[in-house]
Amino acid sequence: MSTEKQIAANQANSQHSTGPKTEEGKAASCLNNFRWGFCGAFNVLPAENAEVYENLLLSLRLEHKPSTPTEAILVEKMAQHHWLSQRAMTLQNILLKDALLTPENEKQFQLFLRYQTTNDRAFHKCLNDLLKLRAEQRKAQIGFESQKLKQEDHARKLSIEKRKQDVHKMDILLAEAKADHQLMLNSQLEFAQKKQMAA
Repeated sequence: MSTEKQIAANQANSQHSTGPKTEEGKAASCLNNFRWGFCGAFNVLPAENAEVYENLLLSLRLEHKPSTPTEAILVEKMAQHHWLSQRAMTLQNILLKDALLTPENEKQFQLFLRYQTTNDRAFHKCLNDLLKLRAEQRKAQIGFESQKLKQEDHARKLSIEKRKQDVHKMDILLAEAKADHQLMLNSQLEFAQKKQMAA
C-alpha cells in the first residue's frame, strides 16, 4: 500500500508528464508506434506520391459524380480503401522480392495480405452502398413520378366524370324545358280550341 508521501510524490511527478503541448508535438506524438498506416486515420505516407492519390480520388469523383454529401463520402472512402489495398500489395511484393520468407516475414506477409483483402472488401462495400443508394433514389424518383402521373390521371378522370355529369344535367334541363314548352303549346292549343268552341 502506498504511503501518503509516495502518493504526493506521484501526483507531483505526474504534472511533469502531461504529454505534448504544441501542435507540432501533438502531430509527432500521434505517429508514435506508427508502422504501415493501415490503422487509424487515413494518410498518404511520405514515401508515397500524394499527387497520384489525388488523381485517383479525382478520377473516381469524375466517374461516379457524387451529388450528395453521402455519395461524396462513399467515393472518398473508395479511394482510400483502394489506396490502402495497393499499399498492402506493394509491401507484399517487397517481401516476395527479397525472397526472405522467414517465419517472421511470413507472418508479416499474411498480415499485409489480410490488410489487402480487408481493404478490397471495404472498397466493394462502399461501391455497392453507393450503387444501392442511387438505385433507391431512382426508385423514389420513379415512385414520385408514378404518383404524380396517377394523380394527374385521377384528376383527368374526375374532370371527365364532372363533364359527363354537367352534360347529363344539361340534358335533363333541356328535356324539362322541351316538356314545359310542349305543355305550354298544348295549353295554348286547348285554350284556342275552347275559345273557338265558345264562339
